[in-house]
Amino acid sequence: MNSIFFDAFGSMFSAIAKIFVIAFIAGLLVRKKIIKEEYLKGLSELTVKVLLPSLIFSNIISTFEPATTTGWWILPLVGLFTPVIFLGIAALFYLKNLKENLSKLPIAAYQNSGYLILPIGQLLYPENFDYFALITFLYILGFNPSLWSVAKVLITKTEESKKIKWKDLITPPLIANFIALSLVFLNLKTYIPEIITAPIELLGSATVPMATFILGATLGTVSIKKFPPFSDIFKILFVKFFIIPFLVMFFILKFKIGQNNSILTDFLIIEASAAPAANLILMVKKYGGDAQKTGSLMLVAYFVAIPMMPLWIAIWKMIQNSA
Repeated sequence: MNSIFFDAFGSMFSAIAKIFVIAFIAGLLVRKKIIKEEYLKGLSELTVKVLLPSLIFSNIISTFEPATTTGWWILPLVGLFTPVIFLGIAALFYLKNLKENLSKLPIAAYQNSGYLILPIGQLLYPENFDYFALITFLYILGFNPSLWSVAKVLITKTEESKKIKWKDLITPPLIANFIALSLVFLNLKTYIPEIITAPIELLGSATVPMATFILGATLGTVSIKKFPPFSDIFKILFVKFFIIPFLVMFFILKFKIGQNNSILTDFLIIEASAAPAANLILMVKKYGGDAQKTGSLMLVAYFVAIPMMPLWIAIWKMIQNSA
């Protein structure tokens, strides 16, 4: 039993360590101003508008088979509604002064569902990465609209930011999802020539390393001179790394979710224990809010995620083996 725990913990920790080495180097380059913040914005736009949509499109076209992927539609619904439930759990810790602390709640409820998860999946499941990436994109299909509406309103404070604009929801990754899914359901994907799919796949292959670099570079812009009160750090991290993973694990076991699909259940545990969404920092920078408070909370959360993500996947593997 102990060997199962430590093997799982070691594999996950090794994967995360490799990702954070790249992220640390990227953050250091930004802090030393070798990579300027305006360069980071350009890299982010390239990734969001070109590389990530290419990866999503090529992955769905080559991997997704609705007839054999039972209950695939559940993943977008899970991605859409679970963060809202987690927001409610986080709000319980701020009942006395909820209005003043609304901007802290998304840090607990909205995880880095793509940029951090995809590199982990590529390292942990190299032979099944296409399937891992597919379920990640199906989950994000529901997660992103919630992130860019509910989370955006809460994490920012300016009047402009409180207006939900449809253009914020219609993103290139979302469009790539819908186009690829439409081609699959209309049975048109077989008519797309290789001269089109091959270049798209090549562009998509650059997404994971680029996303890892951007994640570290984004965190590198956060000031470490001032941190929020310990009570805020404890509340947010307790919800993020203890309550949420425990509840997700409980429901997987209670309702016997993915009994014959270990990659799916691993994915759900990894998502549940992942660090906060990096886009929360970008929202604050673009639409207003307390960038220092948000950034410092997230920076602490990412350091805590290094041991906590391996811990939860190790616990899960141990439970699976004993069942």
